[in-house]
Amino acid sequence: MAKENILGLSREDYKAGETTLCPGCGHNSISNQIISIAFDLGLKQENVIKMSGIGCSSKTPAYFLGHSHAFNSIHGRMPSVVTGATTANRSLTAIAVSGDGDSGSIGFGQFKHLIRRNVPMVYIIENNGVYGLTKGQFSATADEGQTLKYYGTNELPPIDLALEAVISGCTFVARSFSGDSKQVQALLKAALSHNGTAVLDIISPCVTFNNSPDSTKSYPYGKEHEVPLHDIEFFTPDFVAEREEITAEYEEGEAITVEMHDGSHLRLKKVDEDYDPRSRAQAITTLERAYREQLFLTGLLYYEEPRPTLADTVGLGQTPLTHVETSKLRPSREALAKLMQDMM
Repeated sequence: MAKENILGLSREDYKAGETTLCPGCGHNSISNQIISIAFDLGLKQENVIKMSGIGCSSKTPAYFLGHSHAFNSIHGRMPSVVTGATTANRSLTAIAVSGDGDSGSIGFGQFKHLIRRNVPMVYIIENNGVYGLTKGQFSATADEGQTLKYYGTNELPPIDLALEAVISGCTFVARSFSGDSKQVQALLKAALSHNGTAVLDIISPCVTFNNSPDSTKSYPYGKEHEVPLHDIEFFTPDFVAEREEITAEYEEGEAITVEMHDGSHLRLKKVDEDYDPRSRAQAITTLERAYREQLFLTGLLYYEEPRPTLADTVGLGQTPLTHVETSKLRPSREALAKLMQDMM
């Protein structure tokens, strides 16, 4: 008999359509990790909205949480749709999947402003450095100097979307590798517990167009060069003992605990990097060093106490706008007539 979660559902209940992506695509691994953590956490699929734009990455919401709401928007415009959906209905849990082209090129402006507004959502970037859906052209995150058979050499420096998120004021920024299932799952669980925009830049190799070992977005490079900043463990409120958050510097082998707004905890154990993800300056410096030295650092890059979300900033109530009485959403005929009269 299949194992069941707190809702009496099996892991199979969290699946959706069969993938049409290339065999071995890193995006499929990420979809599988979303299915796993949704099952573990007992997510109610009817309370989840899946969003995406255009690209190989944006096809993946069709492969997980088949009983959730979903919207596939136009290229680069997913942030606008998520903003509208989560503002109209604050009860929705938004899981959005984008790509390095969808977020780093045509959607770059929307990516930055969504973070600025702190729209509550999990923003997953499936980053492979190419436009796989249109046969492998360089994307905005492609390595400078990289050469592809049909597209020559990329002369432009890459955009670091995790660094852009930190600079833009995102309060939860992480980087991972699709081949590291344990880390991806821990970060996804923590991101779902964060009250605000949580950006996960996941290097997800394109096995068809960008899997050469010298590409920093390839599977061989990721397996050989990944350097975790810390070991990660995630604890849900159901079985976490009360504890004080450690705010001092911690030594190698020791751990710090980051508490999410819902009471769950992310425990980070130092591996070999002297790194505290609660320091914005250190996050920026570390990411710049990683770029200069071609380091593939993964883990929780930056975290701070959640700031007000967009709905909080504009003073929206907790009741979804779709459930608010019409009389409270628009003025009466009499009030409108008086307003028009006063303006004459």
